[in-house]
Amino acid sequence: MTALAEAPLFAEVADGPPDGRAFWTKAEDGVRLRVGHWPGGTRGSVLLIPGRTEYIEKYGPTAANLVAEGWHVLALDVRGQGLADRPLPDPMVGHVRAHGDYQRDVAAAVAAMRSLGLPAPFHLLGHSMGGAIGLRAMIEGKPFQRAAFSAPMWGIRLSTGVEPAARVAAAAAKLVGRHTGYAPGTGKVTYLLAAPFAGNTLTTDEATWNWMRHQSQAHPELTLGGPSLAWAAGAMAETRWLARQVRPRVPTVVLLGSGERIVNTAAVQAMVRGWPEARLLILPGAEHEVLMEAPPIRKEAIAAIVAHLAG
Repeated sequence: MTALAEAPLFAEVADGPPDGRAFWTKAEDGVRLRVGHWPGGTRGSVLLIPGRTEYIEKYGPTAANLVAEGWHVLALDVRGQGLADRPLPDPMVGHVRAHGDYQRDVAAAVAAMRSLGLPAPFHLLGHSMGGAIGLRAMIEGKPFQRAAFSAPMWGIRLSTGVEPAARVAAAAAKLVGRHTGYAPGTGKVTYLLAAPFAGNTLTTDEATWNWMRHQSQAHPELTLGGPSLAWAAGAMAETRWLARQVRPRVPTVVLLGSGERIVNTAAVQAMVRGWPEARLLILPGAEHEVLMEAPPIRKEAIAAIVAHLAG
């Protein structure tokens, strides 16, 4: 059994089901993680892996939708964000030693699901970076029977020539001990507080944008700034690795907004084309965060996930 201790859950900003609880757990390398559990019915359990900069509370409304349909939900603060351990003196830098280390977090989350007695079957829901983490977890044989991904980070949207230049810059920075610094053009302030609603790359819904901003203002300890050079280089390497692997034999639905500007949509489409068990749903008018979109878009996204997980 995995040892779990009570952890904070900021229910007043999460807007999740009323009986949610959070727990501390540890990955096998000793990194402290936080998991949030919203109890459901007997239909099974969903592990929810958020994207970069995200945290458990952001998915309270999504958990409410899934709990209402009979699933338990366990959401995860992966290493380096939310209330999980952060590796650098500057806690706002998004950094990880190696992207493969996120798999230790998935293993700890699955162990926590079992320790809490969550019912099988186990399913997976991953957004953005959580989509890359989740796909590797499935490739490596983690016990998920079905999966849903929102704007998965199976490629990063970059201008021509930027990726090789970024790899060279990250390698050079590592030689002089600067690889843990912010990637160019990023800094300490989290995107939701640095950017205006107009022209943002996350959502077309101003009410949801303001709700997410309120979370960042009420609990700044949950927020994260820009990625480190090493994280960025590692993310690009991870997406190249994922593209070379045999797709897992797991029924999967992939949701992508027609206005997507963060992940590489061509890479997502290529992944699905080579994956007989996967299907792609394009949501017209949506930006990157289809689960944080205007009510009609969000309703369609949730309905697709629920239908898929129900089999």
